[in-house]
Amino acid sequence: MAAERLVADDDFEDRVRASFERQPAMTTIGAELTRVTPGMVEIEMAFSDRLTQQHGFLHAGVISTAMDSACGYAAYTLMPDNAAVLTIEFKVNLLAPGKGERFLFRGAVTKPGRTIIVADGQAYAFGADGEAKLIATMTGTMMTVIGRDGILG
Repeated sequence: MAAERLVADDDFEDRVRASFERQPAMTTIGAELTRVTPGMVEIEMAFSDRLTQQHGFLHAGVISTAMDSACGYAAYTLMPDNAAVLTIEFKVNLLAPGKGERFLFRGAVTKPGRTIIVADGQAYAFGADGEAKLIATMTGTMMTVIGRDGILG
């Protein structure tokens, strides 16, 4: 897919970054938006004991939350400037424990559309050796929302 041809707004990166900054959930988990390109977004975060489950692994809910944002913002890069994005469905496959020093969450649009966009996500854990391990995948369905009071981009 040549996502560059699908960009509806030349200021998509600024719009995506501004929206990400308004999301307290990402601040709470210590996530940073590190890459924004047409149809693809990357979010990174360091390991934190505060975000683990009972075995000391990064909690599946945290992994899902970060991948949802990555997929949603990947879709948002292709939406017009007067739009907002909402997730309407997702499925997560947890492939390995969330064990690492840092994590990368990537979302990429696989099926663009005017109202409904499908994106796929991957979560990677990086150990002390810098080796990346795929720990989870996601397929998400995102909706373009225009003209709804109280829903901002």
